[in-house]
Amino acid sequence: MASIFTKIINGEIPSYKIAEDEKFYAFLDVFPIAKGHTLVVPKKEIDYIFDLDDETIGGMHIFAKKVAIAIEKAIPCKRIGTAVVGLEVPHAHLHLVPVNNISDLSFEHPKLKFTEEEFKEIQRSIVDKL
Repeated sequence: MASIFTKIINGEIPSYKIAEDEKFYAFLDVFPIAKGHTLVVPKKEIDYIFDLDDETIGGMHIFAKKVAIAIEKAIPCKRIGTAVVGLEVPHAHLHLVPVNNISDLSFEHPKLKFTEEEFKEIQRSIVDKL
């Protein structure tokens, strides 16, 4: 069965898309720990990030760098933190999270809630910086 991320990539589930190319897809996390929290996924569905071939894992980080730079321009923060957890969805992915302190990257924080319009505004602000 396809992962939720594959369904998002295929347009079966809506997303707030930030960027896409032939191999990767970036979209806002709908259960964010920070405003602008974005997920970067390979279109090729592989569960564990370290099972990705070298070309894919390297390419994913290069793609993520472009997205992270745009997030940093759009969302006031000191840095974009990255995390790979990979337990919640069986599809390799990177979390790009605007941070000001190391504790901002904790997934134990309550998830933020945004309205659809707020998500769209965050999406527009990041996309405009790409």
